[in-house]
Amino acid sequence: MKPVAPGTVIFHRHRGYGVITSVNLLTGWVSARFGDEVRTLDLNLSHDDLQHADGEPIRFRREAPDRMPHARLMAMVRELHRAGYERLYLYCWPKPSGLHWRWHLFTGQRNWLERPWREGWYGSGADYNFNPVLGWGDQPGASTEDLVHCFARFDPQGLAQALRRDEDHSAWFEQVCEALLPNYAYTLGWDLRDGPVPEHLPVIPVRRGVPAYAGPALPWPPGWKRIGGHLHVQGRRSMLTALPPLPIERGVS
Repeated sequence: MKPVAPGTVIFHRHRGYGVITSVNLLTGWVSARFGDEVRTLDLNLSHDDLQHADGEPIRFRREAPDRMPHARLMAMVRELHRAGYERLYLYCWPKPSGLHWRWHLFTGQRNWLERPWREGWYGSGADYNFNPVLGWGDQPGASTEDLVHCFARFDPQGLAQALRRDEDHSAWFEQVCEALLPNYAYTLGWDLRDGPVPEHLPVIPVRRGVPAYAGPALPWPPGWKRIGGHLHVQGRRSMLTALPPLPIERGVS
């Protein structure tokens, strides 16, 4: 299925050719402008029989798109690990609302709580729903290889810091990717008010309609138990509140 994003040329049986101006992959609604019309038209991908410019139907409910980029990010990080960039880490955790998951790439020292922030190395599924790109000059639906090249061009100085060995983490990450991709991703966030720290790595689907994960139980990343134990000693404290907030300038909620 071709990606659907702002700028996608579509065909409507009553309006003809148009261009999508906004998209919400969570609900399946898009806004599009046709011809020289000033106003946009709101359309539903499930019922309005929209097509791509080449005539391929857009079937939102039959082939639900990824609502978050976490599995794509995992595949990219996996390839960079194989190329020797083993000090590249991916942190994923839910927003307080529970509707979306955030993501954060970081490098250098493997410190899950005090992670260095670099512009463009973090984001949210809430943004991805409306424009399914990661902001590195990548295109919607870009392949893993394309994402690797886009990320390397976007911040070569930052990526160079990951060109070091971390065999324990890269082996763990390879194991997790083998079990989860392409339909699932992991999350490292939980709320202690919901119960004790899970024994195994929590798994989340990246799109609607994916059956519940039934694969092998996966371990937490190397060094994580020590962090989890420290937080548990602090009482019934939310893992989310123990994490540094996203930088204000991006305005990610």
